[in-house]
Amino acid sequence: MTDATAVVETSPEADPDGKNPRKRGKGRRIALIVVLVVVLLAGVGVVGIGLYLRSVESGIERVDAFESVPEEARPQKEVAAKDAMNILMLGSDSRDPDSSSGSRTDTIILAHIPKDRSSAQLISIPRDTWVKVPKSKDGRHGGVESKINSAYSWGGVSLMVQTVESYTNVRVDHVAMVDFAGFKEIVDALGGVTVDVDVAFTSTHYLDKQRKFVKGPMKMDGATALDYARERYAFADGDFARIRHQQQVIKAILDKAASGGTLTNPAKLNSFVRATTDTVSVDKELNILDMAGELRHLRSDTLGFYTSPTKGTGMIGDQSVVLPDPAKAKTLYDAVRRDAVDEILAAAQPT
Repeated sequence: MTDATAVVETSPEADPDGKNPRKRGKGRRIALIVVLVVVLLAGVGVVGIGLYLRSVESGIERVDAFESVPEEARPQKEVAAKDAMNILMLGSDSRDPDSSSGSRTDTIILAHIPKDRSSAQLISIPRDTWVKVPKSKDGRHGGVESKINSAYSWGGVSLMVQTVESYTNVRVDHVAMVDFAGFKEIVDALGGVTVDVDVAFTSTHYLDKQRKFVKGPMKMDGATALDYARERYAFADGDFARIRHQQQVIKAILDKAASGGTLTNPAKLNSFVRATTDTVSVDKELNILDMAGELRHLRSDTLGFYTSPTKGTGMIGDQSVVLPDPAKAKTLYDAVRRDAVDEILAAAQPT
């Protein structure tokens, strides 16, 4: 399998304030809409893509991602990186049995698209990373150190943007929000996917019924793939195992989409794209048509998954948290800010 676009991650802990424990056809071009996470369009010209995207773009929800972010608090772009693009991907799982409200974000991904648009680096920030969260607009929350996803419950998308920018010193250009539960519909629209299960386990965190996963290649329908990608309690490194498995599912989706006739079959393509866009909302400034045109030369093997540098997990008070590695994180995000791709790859921590 090849690298793809997104990853969703959660932690074994309870809540944001938690108290407990491809095949690639020869010469084929794939236009990747990064903000839609898994949408691949191929076999049509840019004009055809444009007409199609206009037909689906109106159904995509828009959010005020930057409305409450003080401009004076935002990092500025380096001159050499002004044409690079940084997209903050936030995700949740509305059907997750552990999700007690809609005000939590289980995915925090900073996707860097270099100015030459030849690749993309997706850096996952674990949701329990201990950082300084700025004050919320109403002044009632923040201004303290906490798990990074507390920012979303305290101040929505805007405070999350501000928190990520404060932590990374990287300016966010666009935001995409994804409901990971929608991956079930995406997998079913593809007729299922095959995932290479790395270790046998029995699901404890399941959608509709308990499932046994056997080591080796396994054909999965949507519900099975979603259970595989959700499970964390069955593993000693719960959250990090879940990150790996969710990446596997996304890669499998891309492999199936590129090799299974989806991209050249209008009906299948429409079902695939509609299932995907139903799970996504984006900021008001993002132009999906322009982005599709800009990124039409990207291929799935030019995309990489990484994790923000950490020192592992630990306890702060009665909370189990992910401890960032400040020195390594500074090196990584400084490279992102300068659009120094070789340095990004050298500093990034593969997942």
